[in-house]
Amino acid sequence: MFGIGMPELIIILVIILIIFGAGKLPEIGAGMGKAIRNFKGESDEEEKKDPEKIEEEKKE
Repeated sequence: MFGIGMPELIIILVIILIIFGAGKLPEIGAGMGKAIRNFKGESDEEEKKDPEKIEEEKKE
């Protein structure tokens, strides 16, 4: 996963825990989950569009 091993992940998680605190972590996780779902939904919709419409939008 991106060349990151277990020790690096643990260090990153500890730093995030120190910066944001344990109370904010669920809120941050929920926000990231919503953002990923929105991004995935938009990319799925983009694939369903006609290729001609996509080209027209890029030109604008």
